[in-house]
Amino acid sequence: MIPPLARRGLFLAPLLWLAGCNTVVLNPSGDIAAQQAHLVVVSTLLMLLIIVPVMFLICLFAWRYRKSNTSAEYKPDWDHSTKLELLIWGAPLLIIIVLGLITWIYTHLLDPYRPLSRIDENRPVAVGVKPLEVQVVAMDWKWMFIYPEQGIATVNELVTPIDVPVRFHMTSSTVMNAFYIPALAGMVYTMPGMDTQLNAVMNKVGVYDGFSSNYSGAGFSDMKFKYHGVSQADFDSWVAKTRASGALTRAGYLDLDKPTIKHPIMHFGSVDKGLYDLVLNRCVAEGSTCINAQMEQDAMRMQAAATAKELPKDVCEPKVATATAQPLRKE
Repeated sequence: MIPPLARRGLFLAPLLWLAGCNTVVLNPSGDIAAQQAHLVVVSTLLMLLIIVPVMFLICLFAWRYRKSNTSAEYKPDWDHSTKLELLIWGAPLLIIIVLGLITWIYTHLLDPYRPLSRIDENRPVAVGVKPLEVQVVAMDWKWMFIYPEQGIATVNELVTPIDVPVRFHMTSSTVMNAFYIPALAGMVYTMPGMDTQLNAVMNKVGVYDGFSSNYSGAGFSDMKFKYHGVSQADFDSWVAKTRASGALTRAGYLDLDKPTIKHPIMHFGSVDKGLYDLVLNRCVAEGSTCINAQMEQDAMRMQAAATAKELPKDVCEPKVATATAQPLRKE
């Protein structure tokens, strides 16, 4: 037998488990993630407007119309109430309309491709501010970050200054992955041969977790990296320090692209020009044909074939000279 005090303690056990949960999703440090958390909270509260009364009424009806309650009014022939029908259907319908409106607004407002209009709820983005460009490559099973404007690259380490808009361009070297930093913004998928984007901003100095949230094979569980939100001065110092590292060439990338698990942090002080575009178009290896070039050639051939179909047949086919017999003239 379990003692009564221990039985009461079992009811508190779930609360102890929840106390160890990381609530970064609902308490993020980036403005985009904060707006997404606000949307989750608002949507949950709107749905609870229906769920809570329903759960309460279930308990109330079960207690009021229990078998032992002989004083409860018994109406076996009752089957309709216009007021009750309006309440049952009208309230959920209104909540669904409000949820739909909020979803439509936030779908456009938080579009990952949309440039940021604010740093946080109190500060708009100043006119003329250019976002920091970061190119992301999901590999097996590690993350590569290229800073084209700074001419540097890293593996499994991302550093950006706080209160500065960041525009991520993302692709994958092999299979589909999902780039996710809960404290910064929502997850965005990376796919081979495709360029996806994410605009976000970090508002607090700190070290945050980043990882892949889409299963991609044996090393998926260790496909993690640390994201450092730093001041502008610390970012400039980090860039200067990273520039003292070795170079990342096309051949070096091909070697790095081989599958590894728990890959260490790496820094590169220079990067071959256009490396991200080569990865995106799957033509890093010397002599390989880029996807964009192949698509352009295919488009030109299709256009030429369509043009040939539109021309008259006698224009498309070469003319062959034929000799015709002429009648003899009498002298």
